[in-house]
Amino acid sequence: MARDVRQVVAGLLTGSMLMMLCNMVKRDHFDPLVVENLSVQYDVIKVSKQSLIKLSDTSRGSLLMESHSLKPCWRKPLTINEEQSKGYIFFTLTESPEDHVTQIADAVVVAKYLGATLVLPEIRGTKTGHKRQFGDIYDIKRFMTSLDGIVQVVKDPPMESSKVNITNIKVPSMVNQDFIASKIQPIFKAKKNLFLSTEFQSSNLAKAKEIDHNIKMDPNACLAIFGSLDLQQELNQLVSTMVGTLRSLSYKTNGQFVALDLKVEALESMCKGNVIKTKHCYNAKEIGEFLKKIGFQRHTTIYLTQNGWHKSLDALREIFPNTFTKDAIIPAYEKAKYQITKSPEFEKVIDFQICTQADVFVPTISNLFYTNVVAKRIASEKTEVLVPSQKVSTSSAAMEYVSPYISKKSHWAYSCFC
Repeated sequence: MARDVRQVVAGLLTGSMLMMLCNMVKRDHFDPLVVENLSVQYDVIKVSKQSLIKLSDTSRGSLLMESHSLKPCWRKPLTINEEQSKGYIFFTLTESPEDHVTQIADAVVVAKYLGATLVLPEIRGTKTGHKRQFGDIYDIKRFMTSLDGIVQVVKDPPMESSKVNITNIKVPSMVNQDFIASKIQPIFKAKKNLFLSTEFQSSNLAKAKEIDHNIKMDPNACLAIFGSLDLQQELNQLVSTMVGTLRSLSYKTNGQFVALDLKVEALESMCKGNVIKTKHCYNAKEIGEFLKKIGFQRHTTIYLTQNGWHKSLDALREIFPNTFTKDAIIPAYEKAKYQITKSPEFEKVIDFQICTQADVFVPTISNLFYTNVVAKRIASEKTEVLVPSQKVSTSSAAMEYVSPYISKKSHWAYSCFC
């Protein structure tokens, strides 16, 4: 009997050691510096939204924003208007997904006000003359269904309404009804078919805050921005896979990670010749030191929007070893399928989506990418957005660096929700 007990205990110990070994292989036995050169997927940990523990609970001190459940202020009509179209609105989306938010909103608002039919747009490629179909990136059925009762949407207009016979017209981003009535409607009545080009507002932070604070969004624009644009199924699955990989790599922070919008060339271009006394440009090392100062721990996983690795990022990785670009976490077969590096528009879509879904978002440049990522995050109540700063403070609490868009509720997206 004694021998049997010893055998049982030995068996239990052996089983425990095997379980520990499996956990070590699953979790700890990889080198992030090696992962950068591999196209592998880690799917060790499944983390549901309900089970997530805020990063603030584990590594940063308090950053819990006051949160109220947001409800859409817009409503779709109960009955669908079958009124005959008075003409067609054409437009083309740029290669940058952050622009699509504004372009779609403007086109829907203009078409709705004029009683026109919206023609499904093409998407401009990064190379001159190259275009993609709307369905290459977005779910066409979802887009058309979401706008039922608001505007009619067609894939192909009649031959007599081809682009040859349309008039080009420029509209300001977030176009309002007064502008449509005075500047667009008279031309539409005469020509019937228009091609819209959106003129984007200044990316200057001071001007952007002032403009955004005073915008009262049109309900139809709100629906277009937050209720019509879903990725097509395969691309959505790719983004979900990459987000899942980042969460698996973030097992020490309960599956949560930080998305850092840092593109070396863009940052260098913006900061070159900057003589402003208040510093707004930060290199990779300075941003790493900022995140460390406000309490992010060494094991924090960071996703960079940089395409490929750049030697100037080494200083950031010395502070946070678990720093990755998309090249490190995208499966090899998907990279080949979407021709990543040859088709930058897909890279931009991936960056936009991951920055929208990350637990914490850190912008390094004040631009439309920052503004519209925050818009999407507000809609999903992911309000942890931190802006790097060198301001003198007696406290290094992360709360002091929350984006004014969030802390002051100065973003136009808030006017879409009640």
